[in-house]
Amino acid sequence: MTKGLDNHPYIPNSAPEIRAQMLKYLGLATLDDLHAEIPDEIKLKREMALPGPMTSEYELRRHVEQILSKNVTTREYICFLGGGCADHYVPAVCDEINGRGEFLTAYGGESYNDFGRFQALFEYQSLVAELVGMEVVNVPTMDWGQAAATSIRMASRLTKRSTALVTGTMSPERLAIARNYCAPDIKITTLKYNGETGETDLGDLKAKLAGDTACIYIENPSYLGSFETNGPQIAEMAHNMGAELIVGVDPISLGIIAPPPDYGADIVCGDLQPLGIHMNYGGGQSGFIATRDEERYVMEYPSRLFGICPTSQPGEYAFGDVAYDRTSFGHHRHEAKEYVGTQTALWGITAGVYLSLMGPKGMREIGETILQKAAYARAALSGMPGIKIRFPGFKEFVADFNGTGKTAAHINKALLERGIFGGLDLSGSFPELGQSALYCVTETRTKQEIDLLATTLREVASK
Repeated sequence: MTKGLDNHPYIPNSAPEIRAQMLKYLGLATLDDLHAEIPDEIKLKREMALPGPMTSEYELRRHVEQILSKNVTTREYICFLGGGCADHYVPAVCDEINGRGEFLTAYGGESYNDFGRFQALFEYQSLVAELVGMEVVNVPTMDWGQAAATSIRMASRLTKRSTALVTGTMSPERLAIARNYCAPDIKITTLKYNGETGETDLGDLKAKLAGDTACIYIENPSYLGSFETNGPQIAEMAHNMGAELIVGVDPISLGIIAPPPDYGADIVCGDLQPLGIHMNYGGGQSGFIATRDEERYVMEYPSRLFGICPTSQPGEYAFGDVAYDRTSFGHHRHEAKEYVGTQTALWGITAGVYLSLMGPKGMREIGETILQKAAYARAALSGMPGIKIRFPGFKEFVADFNGTGKTAAHINKALLERGIFGGLDLSGSFPELGQSALYCVTETRTKQEIDLLATTLREVASK
């Protein structure tokens, strides 16, 4: 049905006289004629049960704000949630720059509307490359899960093999994305992990590593928080079998721990969210991929890469796409290695702003701060009856509540009633851990907030 469109403020060309001119130009009598090819039996013959239209911008804004006011945020609650999206501090300059009109979109842009976007993304790539110890970084993809899945596909194309071995502590969400994206061409097999340290079980890896293994994927720090200290051994095992080593990493940890290439990584991926990007429900994630500057790797990137290139004016240089024809939009899409659509270029620019503001000294200081605060939180919780701290590492750790007789859901509910977002309930995704939760401590948590968590946990766990 096409009633009720007259002069609608949010529907372009809805004035009757303009609509009539457009229909006349198309040789049509009514708007319904536009849909004549749709079978009549599947057309809705009545108006939809929708509320009346809002006729002013103020009315619409008030309605949306009333909906948003139902949300609970980290402004009102203390947040110890992590698991891939954490409450890091966002410097004001990050929002100032990414809110500029020439940048405010997810797209990488084109040369006709560049306005500095290409240079900003080139600088972002350079800064992330320095941080992760690689030379080539892509214009970011949707999130870490997509970056991990694409990295696995890149390794499969490089090795012409079809099996990927992934750490058993991989984020369940990232694992689901990788399985979906790599099917049906690539089989993904999970590896066992050490129940005490959280590290990859090298015996299980040795048993599963075979001639068809394209890559080994590990995360360091792991999703459960622990450091993977067996990186050099895993890299050696992968390379001896002709496989690639992919390491997923939290970039904010790299101010204090060795970058993955130092222990043999061939491809590095992760999420930019810790680097100046707010937590958002369904957004704020941005995946990066990094490799060495070798043609065999560069030509397997499905996403855009920006570099410095000469212009038609001798001695003049500009920023532009590198090997554009390898992408799905620079090639026939059905022949491309992978399809790449809307990406998260805005978050790449934001991460570049954050890294340029922090510098090497700032990244080291924030890494040390997070490490110290997380260690303080673990110490505050570890002495409580029935609570065991597992997999200590960088900013996340597992609080095991099995000894309390309480479920993680019960404890989280009680914490929420007291103004605290507790840890992420792991009982469904890691059943072998029983009633456990993943806690995250970032630079934004204060000593008073951690002490309050400890006091409140002691109270709710003992009831």
